[in-house]
Amino acid sequence: MTELLDILAQPAFWVAVLRIATPLIFGTLGVLLCERAGVLNLGIEGILVAGAFTGWLGVYLGLPLWGGVAVAALTGAAFGLLHAALTVGLALSQHVAGLGITLLATALSYYGYRVSFPKVNTPPTITPFAPMEGLGIPVLSGQTPLTLLALLLVPALAWWLYRTPSGLALRMVGENPQAAEGQGLSVGRTRTAGIVAGSALMGVAGSFLTLSAFNAFFFNMVNGRGWICVALVVFASWRPGKALLGALLFAFFDALQLRLQQSGGSTLPYQLYLMLPYALSILALVVVARKASYPQALMKPYRKGER
Repeated sequence: MTELLDILAQPAFWVAVLRIATPLIFGTLGVLLCERAGVLNLGIEGILVAGAFTGWLGVYLGLPLWGGVAVAALTGAAFGLLHAALTVGLALSQHVAGLGITLLATALSYYGYRVSFPKVNTPPTITPFAPMEGLGIPVLSGQTPLTLLALLLVPALAWWLYRTPSGLALRMVGENPQAAEGQGLSVGRTRTAGIVAGSALMGVAGSFLTLSAFNAFFFNMVNGRGWICVALVVFASWRPGKALLGALLFAFFDALQLRLQQSGGSTLPYQLYLMLPYALSILALVVVARKASYPQALMKPYRKGER
């Protein structure tokens, strides 16, 4: 117990929590946008990989860091457009299309890396975002600008979803597309816009890994974060504020297991610590998901004029 309290008392621990949570915040908000529009996007895992690779490669080739973030966002948007064409335009299975996007984006990224660096054993590095200083808040002073952007995006997205006509339109096509069509809205265009915007955020989530958390791209660096984001949206009941809470909760458990492993004072196997954030997140998900109110048209294909 004393060891745990010592860990929680360290400011560096909370800095690590926020850093680990940052890509989860971007990714969870991206999934939330897609699902609010009525479309499940299981392509997030591959889009994270593609965003991490293209953002890093752009900076390696000479773009500024924010240019790399923009490239990652455009990459995510491109895969989102493909996903929308399959699930909205052709009304194909959202599960199959999403998994196909994940496989395609991951394979293209790894292939692109091998083609770009055929004889390199150690991944080339770049100069990543530098930590911000002088903000007056200790937990933020050790973060990069992308973390601040993620935190600001949460209230901005919540305001847009619940206080603007376009946000209402997005929620309507995810709840009752027939009613939305009756009001003169284009369900297809609105859903496509939501998927593209959400996928762009997923690309930015991937770019955080290579432009902020690390300074290189390497295989398997995403490590299942996309699937965690999908689960966190359910935990959050499709609300941006609770999505932030869920991302911080998972990051807390993840940072804690790392500190417990490093302390070396326990005889428990390290696999138990690795399992800790996932097990506790599943438990929290089970407790919360039973009362979650999901978008009523989620995963239901829609064709204009059909009832």
